[in-house]
Amino acid sequence: MSEPADAAARRDVKPVICYPVETLPCPDMALYQGARRTAQKTGEIIVPPREARCFSVPAGHFFRIVSVEGPQVGDLNLHNAQDVTERFYSGKTRALHGTHITTGQRMWSSFPTLRPMATVTQDTLGWYGIDGYGGSVHDVIGTRCDPYTHALLSDGGQYHHCCHSNLTRALADHLGISRAEAEPLVHDVLNVFMCTGFTRDTGQYFMKASPVRPGDYIEFFAEIDLLGNLSACPGGDCSTVHSSDEAACYPLLVEIYAPAEGALKDWQPPAANVYDRSHGI
Repeated sequence: MSEPADAAARRDVKPVICYPVETLPCPDMALYQGARRTAQKTGEIIVPPREARCFSVPAGHFFRIVSVEGPQVGDLNLHNAQDVTERFYSGKTRALHGTHITTGQRMWSSFPTLRPMATVTQDTLGWYGIDGYGGSVHDVIGTRCDPYTHALLSDGGQYHHCCHSNLTRALADHLGISRAEAEPLVHDVLNVFMCTGFTRDTGQYFMKASPVRPGDYIEFFAEIDLLGNLSACPGGDCSTVHSSDEAACYPLLVEIYAPAEGALKDWQPPAANVYDRSHGI
């Protein structure tokens, strides 16, 4: 159909931010930074290439995801360690903070709790910003590579080391449940270190070579007791392909840090969302 006479005027309408964040509770970054200076490393786990591993982080502790051998992106799930049905809500995190997150921004949990799960406290790729293609790092727009989409786009191809499958295996093993039980708990991810955006002409989700290098890291403060699940994506740095064995892949390191006793003063984990759940009834 042809454009209406007022097409240009309709396009020129100024956008309105859907969720102004001025009234969001702000993290006390000075408190976190002070506590981090006192923190001691209490554990670590290596996530092998094209695999996933679970890890636990008590509330009030820090965890760091580190590039250790080569440029590698990771797909991160977070659950409430006490109730795994409370999990990271990438869509709401995106609506509140934007398509990519960095220092001072938070990973929010699913309904009905909708509260901060983790706060980004350090990000060595914070310098990257938004490039000329509209790309940036640490996105909350990609869902995770999965074997179902792979089969759809490859005429039935079967690939078992997509991040979705990696996360499913790791969660099943950690919880001691079947993969069929674990799979519905796997959810949309924070794409750690991944450089992504949307094309300007077609609006398609794109990836490009991650700027991450060995020694780079992103660090979080655990707002509640967390069960983390991290997959070292089969796409490596996502410069060419994913969901295959073709890309060069490297491990990722997760480190856990505990602050000194008293360093967080009277800090408490955030309470569940205060909405009364009556839904108008």
